[in-house]
Amino acid sequence: MSDRVTINISDGIADVRFNRPEKRNALDGEQFQAIVDAGESLKTNKKVNVVVVSGEGASFCAGLDLATMGGMATGERNTDSPQPSASDMKDGRITHLGQQSAWVWQEVPVPVIAAVHGHALGGGCQIALGADIRIAHPDTKFSVRETYWGLVPDMAGTVLMQGLVRPDIMKEIVFSARIFDGREAADIGLVTRLSENPREDAFAMANELNLRSPDAVRGAKELLNRLTMDFAAAQFAAERRIIGSLIGGVNQREAVMSDFEKRAPQYAEPA
Repeated sequence: MSDRVTINISDGIADVRFNRPEKRNALDGEQFQAIVDAGESLKTNKKVNVVVVSGEGASFCAGLDLATMGGMATGERNTDSPQPSASDMKDGRITHLGQQSAWVWQEVPVPVIAAVHGHALGGGCQIALGADIRIAHPDTKFSVRETYWGLVPDMAGTVLMQGLVRPDIMKEIVFSARIFDGREAADIGLVTRLSENPREDAFAMANELNLRSPDAVRGAKELLNRLTMDFAAAQFAAERRIIGSLIGGVNQREAVMSDFEKRAPQYAEPA
């Protein structure tokens, strides 16, 4: 397994850490794959009762690597992005690679707690949403950032936000792509609990959950996820279809280039 994500298991708790601190755990092809591999490895591990996911260094995950974003502006489709690709639909999955990096935590049969700090932007926010519970520092910077780059949330976020926030609030944060802090994230429902020490409190919760019957907790997660699972496949297909129509388009390229060139965007009429 790649050292981009580390896993340590002790007394029934898996400590999963994103390990690209020099890039604020930003997402490129290798990082996506490492996250998916970590989640997949835990699915059948009967020694694990709870998972804690966190990021090494200054941030949980700052979203898509900017070098990758520059490539997307040209319409390139390569392994450094979560772009839709038939080759990513592996092992009967309902997701491509980017979607699976968030969705895999819902498929892990035990509770997954995300300890979030620093930044959880774009894909990083969607990966945090893939956890069952989120404990975040109040100053964490959140954003469903994709429209800023001329894209749409395509990493399972349109499924994972359902039921957490009101529909109008969900639309506002997606349409605007604005950055907001952990306090607001907790107020609107994206965050379960605030903490000055998210990892410490995540492990305290994990230890508490570890005292419950593992059969009962696994059964409860299966029951509570059933309705979401029922409509996820069709929604993920829609995510892939819509972002596939946007990547490399005139306005998507303009969104990226105007940011890189530090100027106001000049968009064409929508197709």
